[in-house]
Amino acid sequence: MALDPTKMADWQIAEEAEKTMKTVYQLRDELGLKEEELLPHGHYVAKVDFRKVLERLKGRPDGKYIDVTAITPTPLGEGKSTSSMGLVEGLGKRGKSVVAAIRQPSGGPTMNIKGSAAGGGLAQCIPLTPFSLGLTGDINAIMNAHNLAMVAVTSRIQHEFNYDDAEWAKRGQPRLNIDPKRVEFGWIMDFCAQALRNIIIGIGGKMDGFMMQSKFGIAVSSEIMAILAVSTDLKDMRERMGKIVVATNKNGAPVTTADLEVDGAMTAWMVEALNPNLLQSVEGQPVFVHAGPFANIAIGQSSIIADRVGLKLGDYHVTESGFGADIGFEKFWNLKCRFSGLKPHCAVIVATIRALKCHGGAPVPRPGLPMPKEYEGENVPWVEKGTENLVHHIETVKKAGINPVVCINSFYTDTKDEIATVRRLAEAAGARVAVSQHWLKGGDGALEFADAVVDACEEKNEFRLLYELDLPLRQRIEKIAREVYGADGVTYTAEAEEKAKKMEADPEISKLGTCMVKTHLSLSHDPNIKGVPKGWVLPVRDILTYKGAGFVVPVAGAISLMPGTSSNPAFRRVDVDVETGKVKGLF
Repeated sequence: MALDPTKMADWQIAEEAEKTMKTVYQLRDELGLKEEELLPHGHYVAKVDFRKVLERLKGRPDGKYIDVTAITPTPLGEGKSTSSMGLVEGLGKRGKSVVAAIRQPSGGPTMNIKGSAAGGGLAQCIPLTPFSLGLTGDINAIMNAHNLAMVAVTSRIQHEFNYDDAEWAKRGQPRLNIDPKRVEFGWIMDFCAQALRNIIIGIGGKMDGFMMQSKFGIAVSSEIMAILAVSTDLKDMRERMGKIVVATNKNGAPVTTADLEVDGAMTAWMVEALNPNLLQSVEGQPVFVHAGPFANIAIGQSSIIADRVGLKLGDYHVTESGFGADIGFEKFWNLKCRFSGLKPHCAVIVATIRALKCHGGAPVPRPGLPMPKEYEGENVPWVEKGTENLVHHIETVKKAGINPVVCINSFYTDTKDEIATVRRLAEAAGARVAVSQHWLKGGDGALEFADAVVDACEEKNEFRLLYELDLPLRQRIEKIAREVYGADGVTYTAEAEEKAKKMEADPEISKLGTCMVKTHLSLSHDPNIKGVPKGWVLPVRDILTYKGAGFVVPVAGAISLMPGTSSNPAFRRVDVDVETGKVKGLF
């Protein structure tokens, strides 16, 4: 059956492609993995024992390292996962040995409006159903580990409250004196549930817990997800797990998971989750799926472990960063590469004509609603104006010393003049440009894209971090705001200013990385401002500490760790064929 994205839904394309996909045993043999290094979860999904692979191949040179990022996206996204799969398929068509690493989707977006992030059209990761619905249980392990810490802290508060000093002393444990009003960790679940953002727990009697205010976040925003992304091995993860700050005591001192003696049990839940998951593209190239999507606090990167394995197994390794280059790439550049020691050869900036029109003055498209009619026809002036946003991101990538490649993720509705405008302006800014039709044609539509990336990887680069860790925190924030976002400066609330001063005076915290949090829908903190905003300052309202993950988190603007479910969620269209058991309606 011919696969036609203009006539078939993504799940239908995936279903057809899965009829002839490779088994994990075929992928094992093609990658040169040993039998004991493959941990099958059925015939088409497996985990890979990264410890054995990295030990066996420690003397093999790494392949070329390629990061895929994007311009500032519209609410509909710009197709980074689709383009990552398209690039892998295009490199495969060129006969290259290629591996990819993308992020595992969250159940929240999958059942809401964004979809499962498997890609789309003829550039997808398959099998789609396990990819979208829990995979091998990594996110479930994160939820169990995270919520176990909340069980530990809430039960400790209850028991310490219920016993006097003499009675408590019989238990042989020090009093932690946790302040129930300063338990910052919260609970997690992997759905978008706005009703759980602010809750009261412990309602009932003395045996029902301590009554206090609490909250839920989405699972992929957990610090444990960030730890999974940045850990280099089990020893590293175990050390990070004990540093997680869950609350503050009544004297203002941090209370950690190690203080609660829960860090070992939390790590036990995560042992198997450290092994990356092996799937494939529609055209059969190997794809590791590891770590999750929340690109603010949980850094939004596929894992360091998956990248290290992919770089040993392929001549080219494609990895993915969430959101636009101001957020996802900046964290790849200054956090992930700092922690891993890996140096990229090339960064891809994905752009669509649709998004460039949005940045140039077209009405902002809204998820769940029809595309505004203004997008139906050619509008070169809108595209030209919107390309200022693309050029800004090109300059950001160049500041890292990395060779930029612009991928115009082309729709069949794009016109020649619109594409020519983007090519002219992007090339003038110093980027290679490739038009790719991977959504429509798979690898055959991504040959120009693959060639541009190969050329960029062969060109010498001078990778450099934006800041060193001895630079004081507020100076780092200022540097990121000015040089990456284009702000004129930074302002702080009184609370954020006080926290920054304390962090700068703390020799341990002052050396942590800086993980900025702001909207992904604008270069600024205001999601409604498109293009390249001018004459603005970044308002930092709070600064959080993620000692386990290894960074502090300046928060700008209104960011919720628990998204809401829309009035027209995707779960309305997901169902099961009761005769075959196959899931339909995923996208």
